[in-house]
Amino acid sequence: MRKVLLVEPVIFIYIFALSLTNPVVQQFIYQKLWEEEYNTTAISSDNSSHCVQNKSSPTYVMQKGVQEKTSLFNMQLDLTGAIPSLIVAFIIVANGDRQGRKKSLVLPSIGALISNIFLTIISYFSLSTSILFVVTFISGLFGSMATFLGGGFAYVADQCHDEKQKTARIAVVDLIFGIVSGLAGLSSGYILRELGFTWTFVSASLLHVVNIIYIIFFLQDTVDVSVFQQQTPLSYKEFLKETFSGVYILFKTAPSKKRILIVMLLFIFMSYLFTVFGGTSLFTLYELDEPLCWNEVYIGYGAAAFTSVSLTSFLGVYLFSKCLKDIYIVFIGIFSYIGGIVMAAFAKTTLLMFLVRVPSLLCLMPLPVLRSMLSKVVLPSEQGAVFACIACLEVVMGTISLSAFNVIYAATVAWFSGFSFLLSASLCLIPLGVLCWLLCTSWNGEDLALLVPEEVSSIDSTES
Repeated sequence: MRKVLLVEPVIFIYIFALSLTNPVVQQFIYQKLWEEEYNTTAISSDNSSHCVQNKSSPTYVMQKGVQEKTSLFNMQLDLTGAIPSLIVAFIIVANGDRQGRKKSLVLPSIGALISNIFLTIISYFSLSTSILFVVTFISGLFGSMATFLGGGFAYVADQCHDEKQKTARIAVVDLIFGIVSGLAGLSSGYILRELGFTWTFVSASLLHVVNIIYIIFFLQDTVDVSVFQQQTPLSYKEFLKETFSGVYILFKTAPSKKRILIVMLLFIFMSYLFTVFGGTSLFTLYELDEPLCWNEVYIGYGAAAFTSVSLTSFLGVYLFSKCLKDIYIVFIGIFSYIGGIVMAAFAKTTLLMFLVRVPSLLCLMPLPVLRSMLSKVVLPSEQGAVFACIACLEVVMGTISLSAFNVIYAATVAWFSGFSFLLSASLCLIPLGVLCWLLCTSWNGEDLALLVPEEVSSIDSTES
């Protein structure tokens, strides 16, 4: 059977299935906690949600209580799956240079399938939400989206022999991520309304099955695994040493200029990811609360509006990369996010909440650009190591930011629900400060025009 080097369908299906269930899971938890707390359904007889703006109403007090409980429950759920997924992400992605990229694609797909099967059972039999902690831990053992994307980006980087195309190719993957998540978010509301929670989870499970079949039987690996299979099998201790040695060598043997640049770029990526993950993760809860009181269809529309942000961010990367250095593109993207998240903090009408996406049109540019910058700095044999670092940072920062912002939202939702968005905007000053430091010191010019592998090799040989 002839196999193909086309990973985009894998990314498309995985992100669509994941984005289809994410807002549905949040609404499922919201409804289940309401039922468990007050022994009533969160949906009234006229098919509208219990969302009121009258602060003297008993339903208003119940509504705020469920908001706080749902936020804290999401935080605990994220922490449950963080540790196993972090370990798996580092081991699988880092070993991708030797053992192939397909493992980092198929294992998270299997984990997502297991998660959706259990969600189907919990929904169908009306089981307790506490079972979700066990489900999250088990699925975390198979990796997470960070493992999947780490392997996906490394797979794409393996095929980019022309360094000038690397930024655009990685931006394409982020474009797929945005467009597909938007389409899934748009359809999730209608699917949930027509099929209910159970069949929505069944639909996502079938998509993961299709993905697993494609990865195993049709996708060709970019790494020649047979070369390493001929070698003597490694012991457990040697395997762990081999796993961590790639990342260790990346920082230990690199020249000081290259090492500092990698650390600074990783820090910028980490701090910006923290603010973006934390701020945007609260949109669903914020939209369910008063004064917006959105239903599942409007929440789907809001998620779909993210599609335009992904498209414009991709076009921004494509156009700006022709006339600007990468670091200036990162600047523009961060300021775009600040404008949108500050506007969201004061959005009290449906129209204004949708218009939040206008100043945020370029907010996703920093992520693919920073990935590309890091990929260009390292050698081809170090791609797995650097993307393993990125994947681990995504897990750590994603978990910490979601946990922190959910706790902060639960503590502040009663007096100002938009406080967390303002906090997210203010934290963007951290990556902006590091970027300014890079520009105001010797880290400009050729350093920030980026070191391609050939240049890195020459620097290595010169300093040695």
